Amino acid sequence: MDYKGKLIVFEGIDGSGKTTLCREVFKVLVSQGKSCISTFEPTNGKWGKLLRKSFSAKRLNPKEELELFIKDRKEHVKELIIPSMVEGKIVLCDRYYLSTMAYQGARGIDVYKIKKENEAFAPLPNMAFILHIDVREALRRISEKRGDKLNSFERYDYLRRVAEIFDSFNFPWIKRLDASLPKEILVKKVINIIDKLDC
Repeated sequence: MDYKGKLIVFEGIDGSGKTTLCREVFKVLVSQGKSCISTFEPTNGKWGKLLRKSFSAKRLNPKEELELFIKDRKEHVKELIIPSMVEGKIVLCDRYYLSTMAYQGARGIDVYKIKKENEAFAPLPNMAFILHIDVREALRRISEKRGDKLNSFERYDYLRRVAEIFDSFNFPWIKRLDASLPKEILVKKVINIIDKLDC
């Protein structure tokens, strides 16, 4: 189905800077007078809260975790993403189903089975920006710059597998970005690409 609005997603391993980039791009689009919203996954809804709680506690098994991601995304798509796109808004989303493919795929679930299950209800992004960063640098950013304690997702061997899955994606709506570039340059690159989508 075609929507008047656009769905732009920001992906990458933890510590890649995607959240910051999403936030800064949103500020620029708003300053340009564009009608847009910024959102994220997991959400702060019922299922998203259960997921977030599990990240810092005992991690759910892969199947349980995937089921919660699917439930959370179905609710997000139905209640926010599709209605906003129908209204003609640009939807900026910090993580979407590519993250589920990469993170749950790294736990042994078939990546393309995850893709098929999501695309049965979730609209394809008009553009997905994947920020590429060395895993050790990403972990350094998390622990030193953010001062955060690493959660169950943020372990070197696991994140390396996640990064490898992200690297394997070759969908036509993906644009890879070098996460080591200055924030201002990344924002400019993203805005230039969004402008070409005729938003």
